Amino acid sequence: MNKHTGSSFDDFLEEEEMLEEVSAKAHKRLLALQLADIMEESSITKTSLAEKLKTSRSQLDRILDPENTSVTIELLERVAHAVGKKLHIEFA
Repeated sequence: MNKHTGSSFDDFLEEEEMLEEVSAKAHKRLLALQLADIMEESSITKTSLAEKLKTSRSQLDRILDPENTSVTIELLERVAHAVGKKLHIEFA
């Protein structure tokens, strides 16, 4: 009998000690997709956003990389401000 029958996927990930890693990657992927959508809707290029953030295009590519979860809240706040948005973070 399958020991995971009737359990949630989160339960499985937690049991496998992968929940935090998978959750972080999912959240970063969502943020990267949202930022890409905002940039497209507002006709903001990577070059112009990098200039607003006073950083390089390669650094901006790391911010936009859905797999790179080592982005600080301070940096996300700067990015949000640069694209005319507010960062909203909450515990659920």
